[in-house]
Amino acid sequence: MTTDDGSPSLPGPRLETVESGRIRKGEDEYEDDPFDIANTKNASLETLKRWRQAALVLNASRRFRYTLDLKKEDEKEQRRRMIRAHAQVIRAAFLFKLAGERDLVIGDIKLPNPTKEFGIGLEQLVSMTRDHNFAALEQYGGVPGILGLLKANVEKGIDGDDADLTKRRNAFGSNTYPRKKGRTLWTFLWEAWQDMTLIILMIAAATSLVLGIKTEGVTEGWYDGGSIAFAVILVIVVTAVSDYKQSLQFQNLNEEKRNVHMEVIRGGRRVAISIYEIVVGDVVPLKIGDQVPADGILISGHSLALDESSMTGESKIVHKNHKEPFFMSGCKVADGLGTMVVTGVGINTEWGLLMASISEDTGEETPLQVRLNGVATLIGIVGLSVAGSVLAILLVRYFTGHTTGTDGKVQFVAGKTSISTAVDDVIKIFTIAVTIVVVAVPEGLPLAVRRLSACETMGSATTICSDKTGTLTLNQMTVVEAYVGRSKMDPTDDSSQLDRMMSSLLMEGIAQNTTGDVFVPKAGGRVEISGSPTEKAILSWGVKLGMQFDAIRSESKVIHVFPFNSEKKRGGVALKLADSKVHLHWKGAAEIVLASCSGYLDKTGALQSLDDDKEFFRQAIDDMAAKSLRCVAIAYRQCDKDKVPINEEKRATWTLPEDELVLLAIVGIKDPCREGVKEAVKTCKDAGVKVRMVTGDNIQTAKAIALECGILDSDAEVTEHIIEGKTFRELSEKEREHVAKKILVMGRSSPSDKLLLVQALRKGGDVVAVTGDGTNDAPALHEADIGLSMGIQGTEVAKESSDIIILDDNFSSVVKVVRWGRSVYANIQKFIQFQLTVNVAALIINVVASMTSGNVPLNAVQLLWVNLIMDTLGALALATEPPTDSLMDRAPVGRREPLITNIMWRNLIVQALYQVIILLVLNFCGRNILQLKHESIVHANEIKNTFIFNAFVLCQICNEFNARKPNEMNVFTGVTKNCLFMAIVGMTFVFQPVLTLKQILIIEFLGKFTKTVRLSAAQWLACLIIGVFSCWETYTGPENSIDSICQKNISSTQIAEWFPLKPLSSMNLVKILQCIVGFYLY
Repeated sequence: MTTDDGSPSLPGPRLETVESGRIRKGEDEYEDDPFDIANTKNASLETLKRWRQAALVLNASRRFRYTLDLKKEDEKEQRRRMIRAHAQVIRAAFLFKLAGERDLVIGDIKLPNPTKEFGIGLEQLVSMTRDHNFAALEQYGGVPGILGLLKANVEKGIDGDDADLTKRRNAFGSNTYPRKKGRTLWTFLWEAWQDMTLIILMIAAATSLVLGIKTEGVTEGWYDGGSIAFAVILVIVVTAVSDYKQSLQFQNLNEEKRNVHMEVIRGGRRVAISIYEIVVGDVVPLKIGDQVPADGILISGHSLALDESSMTGESKIVHKNHKEPFFMSGCKVADGLGTMVVTGVGINTEWGLLMASISEDTGEETPLQVRLNGVATLIGIVGLSVAGSVLAILLVRYFTGHTTGTDGKVQFVAGKTSISTAVDDVIKIFTIAVTIVVVAVPEGLPLAVRRLSACETMGSATTICSDKTGTLTLNQMTVVEAYVGRSKMDPTDDSSQLDRMMSSLLMEGIAQNTTGDVFVPKAGGRVEISGSPTEKAILSWGVKLGMQFDAIRSESKVIHVFPFNSEKKRGGVALKLADSKVHLHWKGAAEIVLASCSGYLDKTGALQSLDDDKEFFRQAIDDMAAKSLRCVAIAYRQCDKDKVPINEEKRATWTLPEDELVLLAIVGIKDPCREGVKEAVKTCKDAGVKVRMVTGDNIQTAKAIALECGILDSDAEVTEHIIEGKTFRELSEKEREHVAKKILVMGRSSPSDKLLLVQALRKGGDVVAVTGDGTNDAPALHEADIGLSMGIQGTEVAKESSDIIILDDNFSSVVKVVRWGRSVYANIQKFIQFQLTVNVAALIINVVASMTSGNVPLNAVQLLWVNLIMDTLGALALATEPPTDSLMDRAPVGRREPLITNIMWRNLIVQALYQVIILLVLNFCGRNILQLKHESIVHANEIKNTFIFNAFVLCQICNEFNARKPNEMNVFTGVTKNCLFMAIVGMTFVFQPVLTLKQILIIEFLGKFTKTVRLSAAQWLACLIIGVFSCWETYTGPENSIDSICQKNISSTQIAEWFPLKPLSSMNLVKILQCIVGFYLY
């Protein structure tokens, strides 16, 4: 799908497409805003390039250092294509060889080159698998021959002890690949140095250093240039160290994501191990959704199909059988189940080569980053304009003789001022203008969000469509009720209640129709049961009834398997017994299997008709479902062996008969609700987030769990808010959109029903989060605004399609994501308010001062210090505020709500005006206010400018507290819980510093660098009072105060309540200054 100009559009059935830098919302409606991208999830590279080109970027390396490197992404894709092409050439050659297979000379194939420990060498194994050389496989004796050469067994796998694993790793390598080293601190230092404005400042510093030493000597002349250079280096180091630490954190997260755990068979038991621990010879069971962990060969499989698109680039599903037995590492199991033997690991696989040749980029555009770039671009334009104006005004004033020095003398006199002095003065003017750009252009603004697109979107979620099993419940299942025939077993594990024939058929169905396994240690001890929670519950019940798992499985042969299907809600298996009889066993959703049954076996083993008793079993299912039990039915039927396809190819497509079944048992499986889930659901409701449960379970089970979890408040809500997946599926699109808003519980749903629900909710304007764990959940996870997969039960396909992985499969963790998402958004708003205040105040003060007096009260080094406080340290202090419970009392933030709210504008304008008025009054009347008339002009100006600089910085420190709680009166609530905030504020105070006995650091001992002088204790306290006055108590007025004033007749009293403008009234301003001056005079 492409746009009109031929560029790719946003993938998936999205409502908007990006077209020539404009957002297309409808047939003919456009909005000319390149930063108005509703959702950057899965955005194309073309889209990302488009909005970046729309941004004003003086230093792209800094602005986009946390986002996707588009150039590297192109290189990565080219490398992928090269390796894929290599794989396709090999496959084409293999197909060509197959065409002439009859003419192949088997003798030309190299015989196994045995190693010291194994009967085949690394080169032979790798080349056979890589080239898909079927003839070589046959020469080695097929799969049994390969297993023998690798000292592996189909049933028992490998020994798996330390000595055996060491031998295999020495002979065939480990399942790891060389990783590209992460970027070092020096790399980050170099990247921080690439900032264009900082480079300009360093050039200015070098020039100033040379001219200073030339005119004033080495002792005094290096201060100007050295101070600028020191400030720039400090900014570079702080930025680089901060980025480096974040990079290490994300490397650890990526490593955790790559560390997939798989089941392998070792020593006759199934064990879960890391994908990195897999060795050649391992026997690996595979099921839908698994990632193929290494290269290998098929041992056995049923309806097994792989998605090889990650390696071949083709989306076609490839079916695997004994004619197509080769597996490629990195592919996903799309359907069926089977087992494979590992023949190649790590760098000896194409996947390993691919992973070793590329490095994963942790950058990713987020919707908030896009909006922040829009804000940064606007501010940048203003900042550049102001800096250009200041530069022009200062140069004109200087060369026309209107600029005076601190001693009151004219700085430039035509024909008298030396060229070196003029150049030095011009460099200082130019440095000031460039420094204003550094302060004004907030390159750090888009950097406060990093790879948090899903998290920030989760903060805007209006609805969560949650699975039941494992998310709302513990996923610890046990059989607590069972019906055999018309009788309820009591207790459920009493095998004496079963007839011999009934027991035999039931045990056969449980042992053979399963993807789980039972391991009985030879030395005795506890039986180990593996598999999905449902499978483990039923197998445990079978073991308690006396099932001999291995013995029963050896009595019959599996000839075909219909893997459990979430659409049909059942799975089946065909068995060939020793007497050549064929039994078909089915297991699945109780009411669905019951509908396919025509009879049942009673306790005596006699076949009974279901015609009269079907209602009894339906009632039994409803009774168990009302107790929150998952109901599973087990049934079987005999099949004429003449109807079973003999040919393996035909049998692979054979559809198992699923009618005329005989019911053996119905079991009720208990899966308790998670502790705290009811409180978590209530928290979501209070936060304006609707929780909807979407489950494949019986509608009665779903209702009972929903009531238990608090999703449904009472039985009265059942009729309106519960629906079956089939009913929802059959509605028209318009009806689905209408009904979706009301649905709180959907039972007996399929993955396609979940997808339809997500689409309907999104069309209705909801921001939708979806949890999922199965392969078939991938479309819904991809379609949702936020896809959340389960870290424990989730398949690799589901994880790959999701945005967030919930490691503990717990719904409470989903609520934590909502809280953190809201925290991200709120923290960015705090940082914006703080930074814009500094920008506005610094720009206005310097512009007004330069236009009126030709001098600026804040010099280059001072502005760089302010920039460090504002940009790097300010982002760290405010963007790391931990989430609070109060965030969950707010309504979700809409897709189109403004980034800067009315309350933020109120706080920003009031704070900036306060600072500008106070500091400009001090700039023009400071000598009188501070009683400096008895001082020399030079020293008086130095004290005044130092006082302004000190007061300005202290205002910013106090304003950081204001920004923490923009909507609250008490801005100090919880401040001690944010250690980083306290450390940064404390460090800034120390470096500024506050009044101490020895009065050290910037103001006191670094005066020559910053052009500051010592201040008296009274002056320090006066500066502190000015700063503290900026921490006024902010009344939390209505969010729409400004709109209300514009639209309604609001009284002046109400306006005064909404906007705390009292500190800005002329009388109050005079009183503030009088207090300060009075204290100073006292």
